[in-house]
Amino acid sequence: MMGSAERIGRARRAGLRASGIASKAPIRHLDPTLVLTAFALTAFGNLMVYSASFRRLENDGLSPRYLLNRQLMFSLLGVVVMVVMASFSYRRLKTWGPAAYVGGVLALFAVLSPIGSSAKGAQRWIGMGFFQMQPSEFMKVATLVVLALYMSERRGSLGLPEAVRAIALIVPPGLLIYVQPDLGTLLVILAVLLALLVVGGTKGRVLLLIAVMGIASIVGVLHAGVLKDYQVARLTGFLDPSADTQRTGYNLNQARISVGSGQIVGKGLFSGTQTNLDFVPEVHTDFIFTAVAEETGFIGAVVLLGLFAIFIWRGLRIAMLSKDRFGALLATGVVATIAFQMFVNIGMTIGVSPITGIPLPFVSYGGSSMLTTYVATGILLNVHMRRLV
Repeated sequence: MMGSAERIGRARRAGLRASGIASKAPIRHLDPTLVLTAFALTAFGNLMVYSASFRRLENDGLSPRYLLNRQLMFSLLGVVVMVVMASFSYRRLKTWGPAAYVGGVLALFAVLSPIGSSAKGAQRWIGMGFFQMQPSEFMKVATLVVLALYMSERRGSLGLPEAVRAIALIVPPGLLIYVQPDLGTLLVILAVLLALLVVGGTKGRVLLLIAVMGIASIVGVLHAGVLKDYQVARLTGFLDPSADTQRTGYNLNQARISVGSGQIVGKGLFSGTQTNLDFVPEVHTDFIFTAVAEETGFIGAVVLLGLFAIFIWRGLRIAMLSKDRFGALLATGVVATIAFQMFVNIGMTIGVSPITGIPLPFVSYGGSSMLTTYVATGILLNVHMRRLV
């Protein structure tokens, strides 16, 4: 009996010492693989942004490094934001998350007011000097946090009432984002909601009901005249590119030509004809993968996808190792955000998903997207660093 009691006592003391070390020095539990993968993706993206934009900038009489310099600045700011997000316990987000959610909704209202700025038929930005902030990007993280908080406080399986309340949380930002319009970001938020409902333990029949209602809603929206013609064309154009050969079909065909022309090893960096001659629209943002495939070929595309696979694997591992339900749901939501954006962005360049304007995380040009992605990465690191306390 004494020997058993002593062993239990030693185990407890060892556990307390381990807990003390973990709480005093969470940096010891940093996930270097996740950090290095994020940096590798960012470096890859910066290189491709330059390759996809320098020729056009030169033709316009601008510095060929203009967009690269801005993207480098956003990347460095992103790293700073990631460090800040990892420096405090993620459990504090239970207090700060709702405030960020309310602030995000107010920012979405501001976008639609006279202080918001518009471009190409969409009003999504607020001018802040050198930076055009896109609140809908940051709202992805704020919505993720409040959904994770709500579901983490529920015990047992989630029934229909709990699922309806979770859905209600995305309605205010969802409507405001739809009005902008920014259907891509709205789809990301819906994907995060679905992922958290599944991981949060929603009953199977409730998930089936939500799926049926979701499909019916999509069909209804497409046929009820709620969306404008060009929006319907972008969402359905990948099914029949010949139906809109001047816009959506043209974009998709040019993207496919670019991807296919790269073959195995690509045409070489800075040597993509489709990219440099501006055949593919928005090649440094939404269609950045076409530049990757054209200039680095199948090998470069596989490297990029491999880096995303590593990032997603580490994120799933963090979710499974999380000490509490809140951390697991946060990590799951981040993984769902990155994975969904990657799939849709790359899929739309090869014709297997709708053209929605979703950026490729870490890779596409854009300050709000880069900062939001690094905020999400900081949350993953935070959960991993404090998995023992």
